[in-house]
Amino acid sequence: MDAPETLPEERPGRACLVTGATGYIGGRLVPELLAAGHTVRCLARHPGKLRDHPWAGDVEAVRGDVTDAASVGAAMHGIDVAYYLVHALGTGKDFEETDRRAARIFGEQARAAGVRRIVYLGGLTPADVPEDELSPHLRSRAEVGRVLLDSGVPTAVLRAAVIIGSGSASFEMLRYLTERLPVMVTPRWVRTRTQPIAVRDVLRLLVGCARLPADVNRTFDIGGPDVLTYRTMMGRYAKAAGLPRRLILSVPVLTPGLSSHWVGLVTPVPSKIARPLTESLRHEVVCQERDIARYVPDPPGHPFDFDTAVSLALQRIRDAQVTTRWSSASVPGAPSDPLPTDPDWAGGSLYTDCRERDVDAPPDVLWRVIEGVGGVHGWYSFPLAWAVRGWLDRLVGGVGLRRGRRDASRLRVGDSLDFWRVEEIEPGRLLRLRAEMRLPGLAWLEMSCRATGDGRAHYRQRAVFHPHGLLGHAYWWSVSPFHAVVFGGMARNIARAAATATEPTRKADKGVAP
Repeated sequence: MDAPETLPEERPGRACLVTGATGYIGGRLVPELLAAGHTVRCLARHPGKLRDHPWAGDVEAVRGDVTDAASVGAAMHGIDVAYYLVHALGTGKDFEETDRRAARIFGEQARAAGVRRIVYLGGLTPADVPEDELSPHLRSRAEVGRVLLDSGVPTAVLRAAVIIGSGSASFEMLRYLTERLPVMVTPRWVRTRTQPIAVRDVLRLLVGCARLPADVNRTFDIGGPDVLTYRTMMGRYAKAAGLPRRLILSVPVLTPGLSSHWVGLVTPVPSKIARPLTESLRHEVVCQERDIARYVPDPPGHPFDFDTAVSLALQRIRDAQVTTRWSSASVPGAPSDPLPTDPDWAGGSLYTDCRERDVDAPPDVLWRVIEGVGGVHGWYSFPLAWAVRGWLDRLVGGVGLRRGRRDASRLRVGDSLDFWRVEEIEPGRLLRLRAEMRLPGLAWLEMSCRATGDGRAHYRQRAVFHPHGLLGHAYWWSVSPFHAVVFGGMARNIARAAATATEPTRKADKGVAP
């Protein structure tokens, strides 16, 4: 089928309805639609979950459920393009019936409201496998697409295999398995071929579908330029992440059910999600056509290859920036970055040690103590432990504690501070240090203060560690028993130092000689 010679008259933007805006793809699609000049309405069972998104004030959020015809119908009013980005994966054994009923309601209400187009992101299915032999997950995805195509509303069904981006369940399984297991005895599905696609390309195509000609009602296979086995993807992920080469041995005895338990044991991906995904991995899924490029042309450099997609997914970590999961002050800069609404298991492993205390001192006094850490003032806890850590760092070629600090009382971004580097400082509020000691991972130490309203301050301290491979996990668990002494003591002593510094002022205010 050739693309039409002329497209319908273009308007500045479309009115778009996005379902699944609290999910992985939906939460990333909304800002892309806004950037393309479209207006967006989000349908969510719990609209309050959208408040953490930086775009929350630019969209209309309405409460509803895709299985409730009345709420779907109300949400469709005045909509040009409706995005169907929900599915019942992980909700129970009857998820196929739930998916079927929701798709039927969505299509009927879209037709009744005069919606011009439905866009659905489904799963890529093998061309040579009868539908009744597909996994329930793939079978349901295919049926939903068919229901929407038969709805009477022009529909574009985009079918993707593995989506590469932080937060994608398939990518997170790949990430955790590769990072945590230097030697793997794996199911035979690691030899299955698939055609992964970068999340940025998925979003680009979804946005482009808003302007498809009215006569387009069909499925499109979407994928990147590489066709790879899961084994190859694990090896190339390890290389991109800077991990040693992985030894992967596949065995035929692990059934999909056993595989899901194995994935659940090794990764934090919930078994209710891992099981249907692993069941689907026995099927080879490769694009049979690339017709979507006729309607949504690929810009230079797109679609991204697998290595580029993985590098983009890991970019925030490689640049040693604290992401939204690690600091509420930052905002994701790209679709492949984690979002605050991503599930806890998304974005890779992350260990934290958090301590908080009310301090009997005003915020400015507490801040002076925070800004004065390190160097001659030390780290306010177990000096021998810090000294030993510095000696060990020097033994392995690190900087140790010998650098000290540039100024005894003032810090600025980029300053070295013993074996830390000042990554962020907000005077009077926040100090974030990035570790430059030799570690099997990346580490940060964050100290902050705020006023409590009664003239006193509240101190918050957070140590964050992103492990690098199995050694990184082993390192964290080997030192975690000492955290109560090191980090707990640090929080107590910083609070005590601020209170002590305040005491002469209090005595003077009361007329007591110091």
